[in-house]
Amino acid sequence: MELRQLQYVLQIAAEKNFSRAADKLHIAQPSLSQQLSKLEKELGVMLFQRNTSSVELTYAGSKFVEQAQIIIDGVELLRQEMSDISELRTGRVVVGSMPITGAHLLPHVLPVFKQNYPEVEITLLEDSSMNLEKLTASGQTDLSLLSLPLEIPALAYEELGEERIDLAVPPEHPLAKRSLDGTKTSLEELKDELFIVLKEGQGFRKMTMDLCRNAGFEPKIVFESNNMETVQSLVATGMGVTLVPHFIARAPRSEFVPVYLPLADPAPSRTLVVAYRRGRYLSKAAKAFVETFKSTVAELTEE
Repeated sequence: MELRQLQYVLQIAAEKNFSRAADKLHIAQPSLSQQLSKLEKELGVMLFQRNTSSVELTYAGSKFVEQAQIIIDGVELLRQEMSDISELRTGRVVVGSMPITGAHLLPHVLPVFKQNYPEVEITLLEDSSMNLEKLTASGQTDLSLLSLPLEIPALAYEELGEERIDLAVPPEHPLAKRSLDGTKTSLEELKDELFIVLKEGQGFRKMTMDLCRNAGFEPKIVFESNNMETVQSLVATGMGVTLVPHFIARAPRSEFVPVYLPLADPAPSRTLVVAYRRGRYLSKAAKAFVETFKSTVAELTEE
């Protein structure tokens, strides 16, 4: 049994498809199938049930994957510890990020980190919050920028800080004048409004729905988008209203700018976190990135 064979099985289990697994592993599909067959023959068990439409783990396969992940994590732990012992400042950190939030936070974080640790390579992986949790739990990212609550118990996290949630309305909306007199808007006042929201699978869409439901109404959704910039532009043109994380609301925009309003106390907020696989060893470089992220978010929150 070879270490690479363990990695092959984990990738097939994650993708449930030989072709995609081979692409991710950068090997030919016949070679991947051959290595799996060799391993199954050595073990005397089938690890996967194969048919024309899917690849599923057998009972033996699920047990193999559990132990293989422990072994791979242990090898990574050993590798990272030896690297740290050598006291080199070089390294690599794979950072997962929600595209929308990351676009407004990472430009503040990365320049500071690169200035302090110029030899450390940062690799960014952008995906929806739901997929990021899965990627982080499977060890495909070292760290991921997410918000609470996390759905996967295998994840541990460190809090970065609270980010308040603002209301965005069209400039000609009756509520827009409140930006001048400082009057705050309650969520209950929005029960008859038309909402523009993110599509299913994005964490902030769920938060928007939960906030509205907790305020006693089901939001009337007229448009959905994968992109918060699109959502805000549609609001600015009068198509509806939406809720927006404050770091995104404060970012400069050139056109189609809605009016942003604070919500009444207790104002809703979300907790931003850096998540990682529970029990995973964090290198010095990864820990330094977490600390840089914490200090940067703290500064932005104070502004």
